[in-house]
Amino acid sequence: MSKDYDSKDIVVLEGLDAVRMRPGMYIGTTGPKGLHHILWEIVDNSIDEVSNGFGNLITVTLFKDGSAQVEDNGRGIPVDIHPQMKVSGVEVVFTQLHAGGKFGNENYGFSGGLHGVGASVTNALSRWLEVEVCRDGKKFAMRFESINKNGKIHSGAVVSPLKEIGTSNKFGTKVRFFPDDRVFEDITFSHDVVMNRLRELAFLNKGVEIVLLDERFGRNGMPQKQVFKYNGGLKDFVTYLNTNKGVEHPVPIYISGKSDLIELECAFQYTSSYTENIFSYVNNIPTSEGGTHETGLKSAITRAFNDVARRLNLLKDKEENPLGEDYREGLTIALAIKMRNVQFEGQTKTKLGNPEIRPEVENIVYNQLVMLFEKNENKQVLELAVKKGKAAAKVREAARKAKEITRQKNSIENSNLIGKLASASGRKPELNELFIVEGDSAGGSAKQARDRSFQAILPLRGKPLNAEKKRLSQVLANEEIRTIISALGTGIGEDFDLSALKYHKVIILSDADQDGAHIRAILLTFFFRYMKELVTNGHLFIGLPPLYKVEKKDRIEYVYSDAELPAVLQSFGKGYSIQRYKGLGEMNPEQLWDTTMDPKARTLLQVTVEDAANAELMITTWMGDDIEARKSYISQHANFNKTDSFVNKKHEEKA
Repeated sequence: MSKDYDSKDIVVLEGLDAVRMRPGMYIGTTGPKGLHHILWEIVDNSIDEVSNGFGNLITVTLFKDGSAQVEDNGRGIPVDIHPQMKVSGVEVVFTQLHAGGKFGNENYGFSGGLHGVGASVTNALSRWLEVEVCRDGKKFAMRFESINKNGKIHSGAVVSPLKEIGTSNKFGTKVRFFPDDRVFEDITFSHDVVMNRLRELAFLNKGVEIVLLDERFGRNGMPQKQVFKYNGGLKDFVTYLNTNKGVEHPVPIYISGKSDLIELECAFQYTSSYTENIFSYVNNIPTSEGGTHETGLKSAITRAFNDVARRLNLLKDKEENPLGEDYREGLTIALAIKMRNVQFEGQTKTKLGNPEIRPEVENIVYNQLVMLFEKNENKQVLELAVKKGKAAAKVREAARKAKEITRQKNSIENSNLIGKLASASGRKPELNELFIVEGDSAGGSAKQARDRSFQAILPLRGKPLNAEKKRLSQVLANEEIRTIISALGTGIGEDFDLSALKYHKVIILSDADQDGAHIRAILLTFFFRYMKELVTNGHLFIGLPPLYKVEKKDRIEYVYSDAELPAVLQSFGKGYSIQRYKGLGEMNPEQLWDTTMDPKARTLLQVTVEDAANAELMITTWMGDDIEARKSYISQHANFNKTDSFVNKKHEEKA
């Protein structure tokens, strides 16, 4: 390392080279999430066009060669020469960071792309990108490539300047790009991820048609085609979210309104569930961690329900007002606002921070609900809300009077975990890990295998309660759930405090069989319903133990999936032995450490909520009361023709 440090040592990254050098700063990760992010940046540009009234059709195509294309019938990117940059508007959009038409309010009333880096980042992280623009009776085209010159890659360089290639009576923009495999770990777009996001965008943009064409799954030379268009908008969205739930009234309630600062839409419907589910969006961006708009919404619902219920004598003088949590029990809500000058908390854009938005949302929602419920045709829904609110309040009050929840919370906080939790000796939560393991046998091996300086082990001695079907007071009565809450130290419900989390990695480690999968599903449901911040802040993981151990003389290799096994066996040749693990308890401590607990060798899956709406639907399907919906899902997705060719005994292949 040189001791000299002069101005010549300062590296200046010009144009898009900075993006390629530090892609995580712009797209978060070079894994699957980052790959899809560069597609969303182009999709969001088209959505911003149609959301502002310019066009009504977006087509996304996934090609067999791995490229993706987004086409809209908006105004088309400007093709004239930019007065400052002296190049076409198209070239500016795709080559300049922090350049776009969304910084002022003249071209877009609101937009999801706020920082002007979207299209240029996609270009920087692609092998090639092509643009076609139709406007003013003409068609224009341009091509960019990330070129390797003398060992240095020049990102998103112009290889074909913008030129007129014909005439057209259409308007719009078409962008096709090929993700750069020199940047991303895998450049395969997930059909389900793309489909779910496009469906969500169609719900949020009433009447807009979004088409997904996937050539990879087509038949007879035709791509697989899915069309998403919802004239009911958020009403259709709530109906979709409640597909497998028992609904208390057939048609969701819908309200809308606007002020000088925001445009707002909201739909909600009561179900037989005991949990509230709020899905909020700002300028089409999911805000899974909520924010000031959700706070205003909750306040408005509580105030409006109580005020109108009093006026209509649904609440008697001597009756206490139900609380907001009482009214929201079993409520599915979709809230979407559009605004300018958005301030998201954190780079993930998951929580709205604008303080001025809370009173705006509260006023609009309150006034709209009061007008709605004072009309006779909607009185039945208000009566239902008050009835459910009163019932929830009685349960809450009875629990309080009996000091049940207090007793449970106290016992949770003071639980005697001796013999259960083997805690870590380290005192830095950000370094500590908690393994939740299935049964005493696995727990014993894990306790011996762990590095006690930062790893804690919590064995479960029975199946936790399915939180999907129970109120919080019932969930708290389950000993296994109580033990987990005590170990984490965060509390639960209104007392939940993420800053008190004792272990910043919470790892579910269960057997690779049906019982293990069921326990994992129960735990995931509990965390999603009652400790969602644990998930949204990236603290929840699933550990992957090996399925097989293949051994030959001094060589041992562990295999983590059936798909990997044939190649591993082939590499061993003949004369190997193979063992299949049915449970963690079959592994000795050394094996468990080497395969599953050693941070240098293990595989962990981080549990995320990329698509909260789809996660909600899946949990309801898997863990809810609708047996037919669960059967239908299993029939659609399970492979009933899969055979198990593994012989349940030690297999020795003779040379």
